[in-house]
Amino acid sequence: MKAALENYNVRMQRVLDYIDRNLDGDLHLDSLSRVAAFSKFHFHRQFAATFGLSVHRYVQLARMRQASGRLACGDARSVTEIAMDAGYGTPDAFARAYRRRLGQSPSSFRSAPDWAPWLAAFGPLDNARSKLMQIIFDPHDVTIRDVAPTPVAVVEHRGDRATFGASRERFLAWRKTAGLSPETSPTFMVFRSERCPDNPDDYRVDLCVGTDQPVGENPMQVKPGLIPGGRCAVLRYPGNTHNLEPAALFLYRDWLPASGEEAGDFPIYGRRRLSRIAEVPAHEVVVELFLPLK
Repeated sequence: MKAALENYNVRMQRVLDYIDRNLDGDLHLDSLSRVAAFSKFHFHRQFAATFGLSVHRYVQLARMRQASGRLACGDARSVTEIAMDAGYGTPDAFARAYRRRLGQSPSSFRSAPDWAPWLAAFGPLDNARSKLMQIIFDPHDVTIRDVAPTPVAVVEHRGDRATFGASRERFLAWRKTAGLSPETSPTFMVFRSERCPDNPDDYRVDLCVGTDQPVGENPMQVKPGLIPGGRCAVLRYPGNTHNLEPAALFLYRDWLPASGEEAGDFPIYGRRRLSRIAEVPAHEVVVELFLPLK
């Protein structure tokens, strides 16, 4: 029974990865059922039962999410080209769907994205992926490393996660102005609270980019900071990195008590390999989660 379930999950995971890689291509039901090696007469019901979304809805959301990433991250394509890539026959149809889903027109999102509706709109994609199969961690997945101190520039987000998008925009704007590319300058998130605290206003996270250049007064409220060096337990987390809570729970609840180690005096933090999260397929994103040790 367990082997059969694992095989089923692998086939469904293969479909999600195929969708991620082919958002501009053929994602008809026949094609996806062949990828999963399921009967096309039953695949749509199997998909909906597994993920809580129809195939059509999942693909629509994934394409819209990719389009929003292209709009927000300086893609040179026109709104018309982005609309066609997202599977819409006309720019007007794309604009209506975009406004209905995100509360902004594509052009206004491109110039001034509102990230709170973005988080709400695409939450179902993350929920769908999490329903497939929780990542099962093993103590052997954790390595202990000696980490060098890293000077960083910091945007401190304090308050409800629904307002996180505004902090993220300040961070990205300063980073772009400073010429610190996500491909060359490491990106960190320092988690100073639970992901969903009892009081939403208690949510606290620092957005950081590695840099040794001075951080002066600026309108984005970016401050200088430091990711301290020392020994860290490191857990690599692939895929759905919008929710790192399962990985953090494993480190605190399972790995730490059994390891004989003690947590250090700095919060748990993540380093993202690919930082342009809005436009990167989920299967290509990897985060390393660092638990500082004494």
